[in-house]
Amino acid sequence: MSDIADRSLAYEGVKRIEWADRSMPVLRQIRERFAAERPLDGLKVAACMHITTETAGLIRTLQAGGASVALAASNPLSTQDDTAAALVEEYGAEVFARAGTDREGYYAHIHQALETEPDFVLDDGCDLVNTLHTDRTDLLGTVKAGCEQTTTGVIRLHQMAREGALKFPVVAVNDTDTKHMFDNRYGTGQSTLDGIVRATNTLLAGKTVVIAGFGYCGRGLAERARGLGARVVVTEIDPVKALDATMQGFAVLPMAEAAVEGDVFITVTGNRDVVNADHLAVMKDGAILANSGHFDVEIDVRALSDMAVEVHHGIRPQTDEYVLADGRRLVLLAEGRLVNLAAAEGHPAAVMDMSFADQALTCAWLAASHASLSPAVHDVPKEIDTEVARLKLASMSVSIDLLTPDQEDYLHSWRIGS
Repeated sequence: MSDIADRSLAYEGVKRIEWADRSMPVLRQIRERFAAERPLDGLKVAACMHITTETAGLIRTLQAGGASVALAASNPLSTQDDTAAALVEEYGAEVFARAGTDREGYYAHIHQALETEPDFVLDDGCDLVNTLHTDRTDLLGTVKAGCEQTTTGVIRLHQMAREGALKFPVVAVNDTDTKHMFDNRYGTGQSTLDGIVRATNTLLAGKTVVIAGFGYCGRGLAERARGLGARVVVTEIDPVKALDATMQGFAVLPMAEAAVEGDVFITVTGNRDVVNADHLAVMKDGAILANSGHFDVEIDVRALSDMAVEVHHGIRPQTDEYVLADGRRLVLLAEGRLVNLAAAEGHPAAVMDMSFADQALTCAWLAASHASLSPAVHDVPKEIDTEVARLKLASMSVSIDLLTPDQEDYLHSWRIGS
């Protein structure tokens, strides 16, 4: 039995889901294919994902393929209650999610989704897989395989695999080229700044924006912040990524130095305490703190709370002001959680179209191939990544060249000289 906030919101949810669906032509094509081929017939899927209109497109596609789906939230602040209601009332999914639930409720919902005894699991941050391997080991014999779609989750899964703890194969959907390029770079780049602007109405032009981490997400953020007129400073621990940022014209500094200069701070590293008490102690009055990494550990919110003599909650939506003893005010967005989903609507549907197309096709591949896979972290087959890119280009009316037979021979022969 689903656990959602308000079933009467279903009508509004359907309207928004249908609006998002207009910008998801690749997933629509796959849904039509799944309805005809039924690659997931009779299978049970448990998913821990952001409950958004775009995720609804993926759930409907899995259902079209024959699967029954139980869905829990991967972040309490990203749940859209009207989308949850629509999924339950109009589309027949089981949903366990309420916007703003506490930590206890969050994990209770994950447990409820797992009560369906799934054949396959879809995760967004590894919390569902982690729960299976700690609290619900009785279900490990039932789960055949899974997918993970975040950098943070993939990092955790690789650690589990190294320690021999991972008990079933998981595919790192996050690591496909189409997901990195669209979701991380273009999606995070745009939606994070969207969340910051919605929450604060700040003008980014002329501001110093400090971006912690220069992976795909950090690159997308840096490009878009510069495009809006900001001076961008990058902090990194990886010398290759720091060199890349430097060669692209961004200033690169240690966080201890950047903390003094920044007006807006955005963390996208997948690690903890990236902004810590020492950094908070030297920031400007009015500095804005935002996180776009998966978990709320990148900014040391506990240290910020301990340093504050006053906290003004909700001065704007998803905006809290911490007043320090010396009178400086630091502004924390979305409680240090994902600002793009808590303060905005997450990635545009056109971005999630590709990420969820990767997910859907990988699920179908797993249904046919899971028995041959070891309990480890696996890559998405290259042909799936290529197919998603091909479908996306076709939906955009973009044509590309094809290799001639002679060119194919040339690429596959070592006997042909210069």
